[in-house]
Amino acid sequence: MSGYIPITPEERKKMLEKMGVSFEELLTPIPEELRFKGELNLPPPVSEYEAWKILRELSKENASFDEYICFMGAGAYDHYIPAPVNHILLRPEFYTAYTPYQAEVSQGTLQAIYEYQSMICELTQMDVSNASVYDGATALAEAILMGRRINRKNRVLLSGTVHPYYLRVIETYLFNTPFELVKVPEKDGKTDLDALSELMDENTSSFVFQHPNFFGTLEEVFEIEKIVHSKGALLIVSVDPISLGVLEPPGAYNADIATGEGQPLGIPASFGGPFLGIFTAKREYIRQMPGRIIGKTVDRDGNRGFVMTLQTREQHIRRERATSNICTNEGLCALAACVYLALMGKNGIREVAEQCAKKANYLAGRFEEEGFKILYKPFFREFVVELSIPAHEVVRKLMKEKILPGVDLGRFKKEWEKRLLVAVTEKRTREEMEVFVHALKAQAS
Repeated sequence: MSGYIPITPEERKKMLEKMGVSFEELLTPIPEELRFKGELNLPPPVSEYEAWKILRELSKENASFDEYICFMGAGAYDHYIPAPVNHILLRPEFYTAYTPYQAEVSQGTLQAIYEYQSMICELTQMDVSNASVYDGATALAEAILMGRRINRKNRVLLSGTVHPYYLRVIETYLFNTPFELVKVPEKDGKTDLDALSELMDENTSSFVFQHPNFFGTLEEVFEIEKIVHSKGALLIVSVDPISLGVLEPPGAYNADIATGEGQPLGIPASFGGPFLGIFTAKREYIRQMPGRIIGKTVDRDGNRGFVMTLQTREQHIRRERATSNICTNEGLCALAACVYLALMGKNGIREVAEQCAKKANYLAGRFEEEGFKILYKPFFREFVVELSIPAHEVVRKLMKEKILPGVDLGRFKKEWEKRLLVAVTEKRTREEMEVFVHALKAQAS
């Protein structure tokens, strides 16, 4: 836990005297050029009500998806969140972002997590799910660490079609470790299977890919599985949970560890977080999973109860045996996903997925009719449009027209600067898509 303890100047003086140092001496490790020298120039103090008014005015400068026609994606999507989701989250017995430590005192919280795990397993067709981790990026990094615990190998192959930010998180996680990271190139917006076959060997711990991938393209998952398992490596995939309404789940193509970003499951974009990391695996690997797993049992009187069955965090067991020390997320996010999945059900998830896929393909077809090139197919709900001018110019111009046209891929690579990644969710109407098509044609054709 962390907190803020205010101290008075007199108390600070006593502390420094007790340590026998000056405050300036405490700053010695910080380079001189990095130290703040000027005055803070803070405004005069105000009352609580005055501060509330100031913050209220500042909040009006924030933009909301609801003010725009939104085609943004690349990991955070503008899906509809049914009203009961927030109604349930805001109930006082649930409304805490904190993760349960003395979990058994709250049977309701544990049951909600248990139901979340059960529905995630059904959605992914994987054997076991934990009680969620930070987000999609860290879930994928945790999966690589888990893979090494399983087979004690250090060589990891990463598809070049994984989200660039996910790759950066992985590189940060594995910095200064024995891991050898090898990038498998992409070909036509998908993993190059010939390159994967050449790079795969018996010393490889795992192959990591995303499906649908960063470009929205569908990978050849069954061919990938054959190549990876032929060399005894683990198959690790990051999935879009909404896509599983229409695509084969990772359990169907024999994934060993399946992760994903749970934001589409009833969680708002919220300026990039907090989000939800989905983490599932085969049953035989359960003891190597990070995080917590909630189980169902009965007490001595035969009453049903829920308990924290597995807790391999460093707070609970010896640090050297912990599977991770930063692997839990806000319990409220998992609850949101649980409520969303319960409300939507199997048919609802399929309906959302079908609408996303059909509307995305409709919009891509309209762009092609207007002379734009769609680079990669087939895709689920996200696709890449090639432009005649840099994508960042299009984004800037169309935002003035209250359109969020997508993600400028030039942010990730210079050679992608004329590419726009467009995402279409079930919220977009035909009229909104037509407005977008005409606006993009006027600015970028």
